[in-house]
Amino acid sequence: MTPIILASQSAARSQILSGAGIMFDKTVSGVDEDLVKARILAEGGGPKAVALALAELKALAVSDRLPGLVVGADQTLEFEGHLHDKAADLGEARTRLLALRGKPHFLHAAVALAKDGEVLWSETASATLVMRDFSEDFLDAYLAEEGQVLLGSVGCYRLEGPGVQLFSAIEGDYFAILGLPMMGLLDQLRRHGGLIP
Repeated sequence: MTPIILASQSAARSQILSGAGIMFDKTVSGVDEDLVKARILAEGGGPKAVALALAELKALAVSDRLPGLVVGADQTLEFEGHLHDKAADLGEARTRLLALRGKPHFLHAAVALAKDGEVLWSETASATLVMRDFSEDFLDAYLAEEGQVLLGSVGCYRLEGPGVQLFSAIEGDYFAILGLPMMGLLDQLRRHGGLIP
């Protein structure tokens, strides 16, 4: 079996792979995400293009250093045509959630597989999420319950936790919403010797 390496320290992505029974190592990619985002946006690319570029660059950066199949991934949030980054603090998270309240936004999750400095495959999956018109009392209770963990998510929510109560409608792949589209990735890992076919 070809070793599998996750080019990320993301706890959520590690849990997804572990939950699927995949043995893997993980490392940081060293990619300057802010620089890449700025370049893609300056070239007229949108949030979806940013996610794909980052996933591929992360996979490539690690595959240049380590042997095996390297999984790179990234997720972006698009709201009213703009890219939004993770909130810096709970005050910013509150402001973000109030802006999203009652409206749709999009999560774009990209995943890439690289080996020996070459991208073998990549894809992007998108999901549409509509927040309900929740009360500020609900929001305050939600922020108090979830706390700092919200700052690890670009949308300031975890669907696998109380964050699911923020929504009135969700369309899209569950794993893409969590930040790692799995069906295509599993197929490619089998195809390239990382998993038993």
